[in-house]
Amino acid sequence: MTSRILPAPSRRTVVKAAAATAVAAPVLASAAPAAADVKAPAFLHGVASGDPLPDGVLLWTRVTPSPDALPGSGQGADTEVRWEVSEDRAFTRTVARGTVIATAASDHTVKVDVRGLRQETAYYYRFTASTAVSPTGRTRTTPAVDATTSGVRFGVVSCANWEAGHFSAYRHLAARADLDAVVHLGDYIYEYETGGYPKPEYVIRQHEPKHEIVTLADYRLRHATYKADAHLQALHAAHPVIAIWDDHEFANDTWSGGAENHTPGTEGDWAARVAAAKQAYFEWMPVRASTEGTVYRRLRFGRLADLHLLDLRSFRSQQVSMGSGQVDDPDRTLTGRAQLDWLKAGLAASDAAWKLVGTSVMISPVAFGSLPAHLLQPVAELLGLPKGGLAINVDQWDGYTDDRKELLAHLTERSITNTVFLTGDIHMAWANDVPVTAATYPKSRSAATEFVVTSVTSDNLDDILHVAPGTVSLVAAAAIRGANRHVKWVDMDHHGYGVLDVTAERSQMDYYTVSDKRNPDASSAWIRSYRTLSGTQRVERVYAPVR
Repeated sequence: MTSRILPAPSRRTVVKAAAATAVAAPVLASAAPAAADVKAPAFLHGVASGDPLPDGVLLWTRVTPSPDALPGSGQGADTEVRWEVSEDRAFTRTVARGTVIATAASDHTVKVDVRGLRQETAYYYRFTASTAVSPTGRTRTTPAVDATTSGVRFGVVSCANWEAGHFSAYRHLAARADLDAVVHLGDYIYEYETGGYPKPEYVIRQHEPKHEIVTLADYRLRHATYKADAHLQALHAAHPVIAIWDDHEFANDTWSGGAENHTPGTEGDWAARVAAAKQAYFEWMPVRASTEGTVYRRLRFGRLADLHLLDLRSFRSQQVSMGSGQVDDPDRTLTGRAQLDWLKAGLAASDAAWKLVGTSVMISPVAFGSLPAHLLQPVAELLGLPKGGLAINVDQWDGYTDDRKELLAHLTERSITNTVFLTGDIHMAWANDVPVTAATYPKSRSAATEFVVTSVTSDNLDDILHVAPGTVSLVAAAAIRGANRHVKWVDMDHHGYGVLDVTAERSQMDYYTVSDKRNPDASSAWIRSYRTLSGTQRVERVYAPVR
């Protein structure tokens, strides 16, 4: 057994557009405690596991070796950290152990890629440094690649803004004992200065650092702030997390050469900022980096499901404005050529019953207005908008229609069935068919289905307008569904999470909401369920969650 330290668009615009259609606290824990309050060494940021395999899993923690060695400080001595993995919580049946040195070069984070474990098995793990002992975490390996398994169940989350509320959604997922893993679809952290989003009067708790993060030290401290949250620590300690990044791990509306929320003249070189953000991400997240230093990768859950995870920020062309006529340009890309080819090859070669695709932005086309289907294409041509419909968010696949067209054609031409996109980003919950040609749907076919989860805390429609839930959203949702017959359901007001249950017969998403994101003790309730049956490429409503 060996161990090693691994190296290191605006959502507001979308919900405001929805509103236009409709109408035309105490901190749980501090990431940077005062030096005098730190009893070193200490494990102040919890433990985590991620990217499970049939024979292994990635383990993570961060040790504070001395009071001055706070996140991003560059201070603190090299510290020996011991780790152990056991079949029982009391650690009487230890199956793997080792040591690793935590250094300031990696912000005293520790990542151990443990191998030699048994497939489809729960394990417990912990770390020690001197006399300090970390919390105990629980993780789980996946089925063997060729195994037949009856089912797999994931928690699904996205968009957790520290300043916008408390992470009670994480607490409710942590309390579940029936999950194989939690899939985080991006915007795990937010880069804004305190009061940047939401506005100062709506901030529940302040970011650290308080300025917009730009440097490596900034990104490290921001990750530490989030990892100090009790609910997030509980989630990581309870389940392995499978994560991808979206834009706010860097800056709002990131593309390969910049971002909407980056000003080179005052915030430095974009490449340097990206390098800092990526280094901090791989230091602080239980994620295996690919050889390209990105997060697109593939995990398998027996013969039941392949999970293809995408990076839709590192390779994309710059976003264009609506009406520019460039969203259909075949020279523009969301995925990059290499990643799109990798995804297509993986989907074609998969022998799994289900092909799950984790995408940080929505693939289903969305149009506003109430134009009949036969008018959509000619109006789109006149206005220079995507021919599949009138785009409202060019940061999504709607702004890169050639990539989407190629991918959906690949699914249909190769007769690849049971493809389900799992999506975050838009701060709303959706259940969609993914049409080949939106303008003629449902007469034309659906190539896949899509389940979009709402945000953990980030602002949605009622937050933006500061009105009671349902005040305007029912009208907006009706307008969206009227113009997009492939959209079966959209909820614009609530915060929460999803639970995806996959069997050979169907994939079902149960949608849960929290009662009040401002309340750390918020309750959770099921509101809707949708499923896609094997071979159908359509979603349908189900009137009870999976038990």
